[in-house]
Amino acid sequence: MLIILLISSLYSWTIILGKLSLFSKVTRESRRFIRSFRKASRLQEISTLAADFKSSPLAQVFEDVYETYKRQTGGSGPPRNMAPLERSAQTAASEAVTNLERRLTWLATIAGISPFVGLFGTVMGIVEAFLGLGAEGTATLRAVAPGISEALITTAAGLFVAVPALVAYNQFAARLRVFAATIDDFSRELLNSMEEIPVRSGVPGPRAMSSTIPEGGRELPTRG
Repeated sequence: MLIILLISSLYSWTIILGKLSLFSKVTRESRRFIRSFRKASRLQEISTLAADFKSSPLAQVFEDVYETYKRQTGGSGPPRNMAPLERSAQTAASEAVTNLERRLTWLATIAGISPFVGLFGTVMGIVEAFLGLGAEGTATLRAVAPGISEALITTAAGLFVAVPALVAYNQFAARLRVFAATIDDFSRELLNSMEEIPVRSGVPGPRAMSSTIPEGGRELPTRG
């Protein structure tokens, strides 16, 4: 039982440390990308910048939506139909969140089964204590101590594995909800910006290009 709990503990901590690093990188790159997005004046410029933020789900959403926009318009002018862009944004957002939550279910599983594994070890330890008691024929500490000590150690080990996994799972689930909300906010801001792209008429001036992002935009919510 202790070997199973040890393996579970090592695996859960591998997931925990990996997710901490990933979520920190995602948060950092997403904030940098949204700042670059709002400073840029052209979609092509943002597309070039997005390649530098591969870990950001916001950049992933932008790239998918921009690809749909280019197929629809050839890369210039306002979108002819916003529905395909909205579907691309929804699909990209769903894929981004799914990638972020990968392996998190293992934390929930480990947190759920570890106490039962420890409890099973406890039962086996008590059985061993009774067997020792039967072999000795008398109720002495020497007869029951090995089984009882093993039972207590297994119980403590089960809790030691389960508690960090449960805490980490709840924290990561909360951060995922923040990421999902931020992605939705960005998707709406991106689609609004594309919808407001002006139609080119005549010979454009330097700021009247077809795929220019309108100035302004909401601030990225600061979450977690």
